[in-house]
Amino acid sequence: MTKEKAAAIMDRLSKVYPDAKPELKYSSAFELLVAVILSAQCTDKRVNLVTEKLFSSFNTPEKIIALGEDGLAETIKSCGLYKSKAKHIVSACVSIVNDFGGRVPETVDELLKLDGVGRKTANVVSSVMFDNDVIAVDTHVFRLSNRIGLAKAKTPFETEKQLNAVLKKGSLKNAHHYLIFHGRRCCKAINPDCDACAISDLCEKNGINK
Repeated sequence: MTKEKAAAIMDRLSKVYPDAKPELKYSSAFELLVAVILSAQCTDKRVNLVTEKLFSSFNTPEKIIALGEDGLAETIKSCGLYKSKAKHIVSACVSIVNDFGGRVPETVDELLKLDGVGRKTANVVSSVMFDNDVIAVDTHVFRLSNRIGLAKAKTPFETEKQLNAVLKKGSLKNAHHYLIFHGRRCCKAINPDCDACAISDLCEKNGINK
């Protein structure tokens, strides 16, 4: 896909979803980091219910460390994969305190040094909290990018690299949210609503738009 066509897609999506933004609730970089880790294989709605309770008492790395793995696991149990998530979050908190002076690091490379933090989580935190020009490739972004034709890749990382090449610099952060909203509201995995799609004439999906 050409950069001009990709820009046209993003321009249209920006008009359809002017409210596009993270749906996780947070009030700090640390809270966002924890929320994104919890969101793996879990809905944002469920994560928000869990973090509302968790962050009311445990909203810093030091407090999570004091809570411990068992206490954290019990609190986040309804998010699924709670034992591994609790282990990763506590380990990340120890690293934040010991290696980063108690502050969540800003760059993707530094964030990737934290236990349990993959590229998606690192890119979300780096772009949303620190305004870095990176794009997180979650399930929706991966699926839509390859369905629409913004990318032709088999992995999230390859998709990320191709999006970096085709999208305008400075637009990656917003593109992430536009694609997520479009994936949730229109271009669903099963039975996408192509008739109502604002970019149907630009979509390169075989079998949907020739």
